[in-house]
Amino acid sequence: MSATKQVIKLDTDPLAPYAISPGWRVGDLLFLSGQAAIDEQGQVVGVADFDAQLRQVFVNIDRVLHAAGSSRDKIVKVTIYLTDMDNFAKIVQARKIYFKSPYPADTTLEVKALALPDLMVEIDVIAAV
Repeated sequence: MSATKQVIKLDTDPLAPYAISPGWRVGDLLFLSGQAAIDEQGQVVGVADFDAQLRQVFVNIDRVLHAAGSSRDKIVKVTIYLTDMDNFAKIVQARKIYFKSPYPADTTLEVKALALPDLMVEIDVIAAV
């Protein structure tokens, strides 16, 4: 028996110009595309401001989860991409702000660059429905 799959759709989708789906529901799991500090109009939020970018990332994560009928408390895994590992301490603090124990599984890594030059952080998510 194969799991059903369905694309997650947003009314205003800032990822559409890049030919990226916001995410997919496969059975009872959600797989979100990496969410960065891009607003609904496709503009980068918080240029050179890591904290502002991180807030926008979680706004975007919440928006996609909501569209799929889920919420942040159902996240089981995150992968966090940083352009500067000096921001790792802020990620640790963010886990305590944006999640509750038991915390999601996590992989954090530093990358040379993200899709747009002003982006400093991107997070992709696996969540339950």
